[in-house]
Amino acid sequence: MANKQSPLHDVHVAADAKLVDFGGWDMPVAYPSGTVAEHMACRNDAAIFDVSHLGTVRVTGAGAHDALQWSLSNDLNRIAAGAAQYTHLLDADDASVTDDIIVWWLSDDNSDDNNGGIYDVIPNASNTDRVTSVLKQAADNISVEDVTSTRALLAIQGPNARSKLAEVSPEAAAVGRFKVAEVAINGVDTIVAGTGYTGEDGVEIAIPVDAGELIWNALVTAGVTPAGLGARDTLRLEAGLPLHGHELGPGITPLQAGLSWVARFDKGDFRGKAPLEAEQQAGPHRIMRGLLCDTRRPPRDGCEVLRSDERIGTVTSGNFSPVLGVGIALALLDPSVELGEDVIIDVRGKEMPAKVVKPRFVGN
Repeated sequence: MANKQSPLHDVHVAADAKLVDFGGWDMPVAYPSGTVAEHMACRNDAAIFDVSHLGTVRVTGAGAHDALQWSLSNDLNRIAAGAAQYTHLLDADDASVTDDIIVWWLSDDNSDDNNGGIYDVIPNASNTDRVTSVLKQAADNISVEDVTSTRALLAIQGPNARSKLAEVSPEAAAVGRFKVAEVAINGVDTIVAGTGYTGEDGVEIAIPVDAGELIWNALVTAGVTPAGLGARDTLRLEAGLPLHGHELGPGITPLQAGLSWVARFDKGDFRGKAPLEAEQQAGPHRIMRGLLCDTRRPPRDGCEVLRSDERIGTVTSGNFSPVLGVGIALALLDPSVELGEDVIIDVRGKEMPAKVVKPRFVGN
């Protein structure tokens, strides 16, 4: 079966982007400028990413709020309509993270036939069908619709992202961090959220498919640099943000990933709560840490981490940090390992010294 294509596929081809598979989609990993240049454009100025491969699942109906409260680990009552929230879908049996998700709470619709509100649930590309299935089973009085194919999704990120976006749409640029609003941009109705995955300020914009190219080109004309998903990955790694399939996934719980705040035990029952509570009481047997190397050579996913000759964990993601100029990694380590401790990473039989640090390498 052929991979899916972004609504901006032809734009990327025309720009000579290198396309690779991302969760069953052909997506740009880099443009001719290269990943490091695109990474630094985002850190120092503004970059635009096509993230249309992410899913969008529209949930509406009288039971929508309660269904999401049961299905997801965070507490929607901590936000309100017009806001976004990071959350997890947990495995019911072992509380591992089936997917990490952003929920955009678009509106409180109190009409008779839809008094549960309107929510866009944003899963990872390869998990959209799984998340849709779980939500459909959560309640009978809701509508759950995969609307991924109806929109393009763009992320505009960087310290100058909002000022350059303001040249195209001051209203879109004014949407605050983790806020959500419906905004007309160049006459096109869009949904703008103050979210992203780079460690920088910015927004993500859902745009009808036939207008994606129009708004992409307007932002590029305003001086926003096109960037591929390779830079998005190195940016999220520098920021210490988890990637599903690496820091999250089968066998990895929010507690092990250092994301205990995503599970709100005080909100009532939710999917996966019982096994997660049991792990909380016993203490996780491993925990996410950062590893800072002293050479440019990057560690890689799967490398063993050693203390003397003792195996104490495994690298989950590793790469070269363009900002720091050295290799960095995230790793699941024995909880006895302390911040500041010196360890060894086994990279294909060669020892690489590293220091254990907090997972966020760049930024506050």
